[in-house]
Amino acid sequence: MQAALAVMAAHTVLAAIAAAPVPHQSLFFPNFSSPSSPSAQFHSSFHGVALKANVRPFLSLSAAPKPLTVVAATKKAVAVLKGTSTVEGVVTLTQDADGPTTVNVRVTGLTPGKHGFHLHEFGDTTNGCISTGPHFNPNGLTHGSPEDEVRHAGDLGNIVANAEGVAEATIVDSQIPLTGPNSVVGRAFVVHELEDDLGKGGHELSLSTGNAGGRLACGVVGLTPP
Repeated sequence: MQAALAVMAAHTVLAAIAAAPVPHQSLFFPNFSSPSSPSAQFHSSFHGVALKANVRPFLSLSAAPKPLTVVAATKKAVAVLKGTSTVEGVVTLTQDADGPTTVNVRVTGLTPGKHGFHLHEFGDTTNGCISTGPHFNPNGLTHGSPEDEVRHAGDLGNIVANAEGVAEATIVDSQIPLTGPNSVVGRAFVVHELEDDLGKGGHELSLSTGNAGGRLACGVVGLTPP
């Protein structure tokens, strides 16, 4: 009888211990009873009896850091103008981020006065400047001045040569980017023989070429280091 009572008492104590709240364990830093053991130990009032509860550390999953990509904000390009005449020159282009493109032009060997200056569609000079094709015109509009809403993207107006035949100009334009579907890279600049009438001269060629005459020199646009 006494043995049965002792067994019942032991079961009662063990049941109470099992139902008792487990001491708080940090999800991030579990307080194990032994550095070498992953299990927390809870001792009963009876010597030699231990209850073990397996507690796994909380796994914190974080995305691996992405590599940092550095993209140059400023893009640059250049075109070297050559032709069958003595006319030659250099055109440099600079674009900051997605802003307008700044075009710096210097051409020598011209007759004094105005000369049409355009960006043509193709960078093909296999047949001289004639194979560069028409003005760059991705929107399918008629010829105009750089300030007109209706214009070719390649309509850059006129450059003016001084008495020594040197023309220098700076043009800022938002329709000739260095990247994207309408990029000018791989197309060609052309200097013309005559003044561009900007589509307002009433000539049969005014709305296509500005009646700017022959092509004196041309050069293909290529990217340069920023």
